[in-house]
Amino acid sequence: MSERSLTYFISDLHLGAKYISDPRQHEAIITRWLRSIAPTAKRLYLLGDVMDYWFEYRSVVPRGHVRFLGALAELADAGVEVTWLKGNHDIWIYDYIPSELGVKVVDGILREDIDGKTFVMEHGDGCGEMRRSYRAMRRLFRCRACQRLFAMIHPGLTVPFAHSWSSHSRKAYTAPVINQLASDDALVVFAEQYLRQHGHVDYFIFGHRHQLIEQKVGSDSHLIILGDAFKLFSYAVFDGQELRLCQMTK
Repeated sequence: MSERSLTYFISDLHLGAKYISDPRQHEAIITRWLRSIAPTAKRLYLLGDVMDYWFEYRSVVPRGHVRFLGALAELADAGVEVTWLKGNHDIWIYDYIPSELGVKVVDGILREDIDGKTFVMEHGDGCGEMRRSYRAMRRLFRCRACQRLFAMIHPGLTVPFAHSWSSHSRKAYTAPVINQLASDDALVVFAEQYLRQHGHVDYFIFGHRHQLIEQKVGSDSHLIILGDAFKLFSYAVFDGQELRLCQMTK
């Protein structure tokens, strides 16, 4: 196999989350993994919730994550195509990540042709959440006027509040352990509708659910949920022929 021929997918790192017992060790594990894929990675897709909270002000960005951001910049500088799809925890990326790190940032559904296979990717909250309350909150968070008002509040207030809210949400909800999505699951419904409207797709890839799932949809398409990278430490790798779900060495 030639060097730099693999494509990697990972989601839900939640770097900096207060519910992670040792955030520095967690960041170190992720950073080691990034450096371990450097010799073989041609592309890297981060499918959202990379940070547990991220909000860029006009001239200020959140503290922390230096080792992770440095390793990501090293990959981009070495010619790896790095794409970051926004999740519900890292919605508020503006120009710092793309301009400083050389990373492509996408908000919403991304369709890519990779080594002759068709991939459709999204964090999983935009096309897989049925709750009306969540969808209303998602629209609110993406409202530019609301973002400007939020930016006027001192980060000494907003950052602790955001982490507290995230921790409360994580405690209140635990993803069920399942091996297969039901036929009426929102992600399955989305994939089937997409196939009818747009034609063949080889892989649908999502995060958000904190579940590790691979199943067929349609006649010959695959739906993948990537798990997470703070409990399961899971990711996917595509070699041009097949996609495999893997777990990183801690």
